[in-house]
Amino acid sequence: MRPKKTILCVDQSEQALAVRKFMLEIRGYRVVTAVSGREALEVFRSGGIDLVLSDLLLPEMDGNEMVRRMKDISPEVPTILVSATVKNFERANRADAFLPKGGCTPGEVLERIRIMIARKRGPKKVVARPIPEPSPEAAFEGSLRPAIAS
Repeated sequence: MRPKKTILCVDQSEQALAVRKFMLEIRGYRVVTAVSGREALEVFRSGGIDLVLSDLLLPEMDGNEMVRRMKDISPEVPTILVSATVKNFERANRADAFLPKGGCTPGEVLERIRIMIARKRGPKKVVARPIPEPSPEAAFEGSLRPAIAS
């Protein structure tokens, strides 16, 4: 069994966090939550985060600034910013992806998360299995059968 991937969800709305956490946990992800950018940075610094899913508008610092700081710490961790106002897309330029709140289905969000985690992991490794070579004895076994006279 593969280890569960850990997603850090950040939103000032406890209700939005509860919905995202439920949606991700039933899909097999481990979810850590934070209600502010500062709290999220503390969790992120402790390590073990495979993806960050955050609202753009947060107290203390916006999601874009939070993502910038996270990328300084660990640039390979994928980040997704979401916002209820599509106009904020111009401001969401630090994250790897931007999703409009309410503009995509939960299935589309889950698919984007799956793809981004797979990209972080890299392509699946193909294990080359050696092809067994027949032994010299096996090659002659079929040709050295005695002829039976009828």
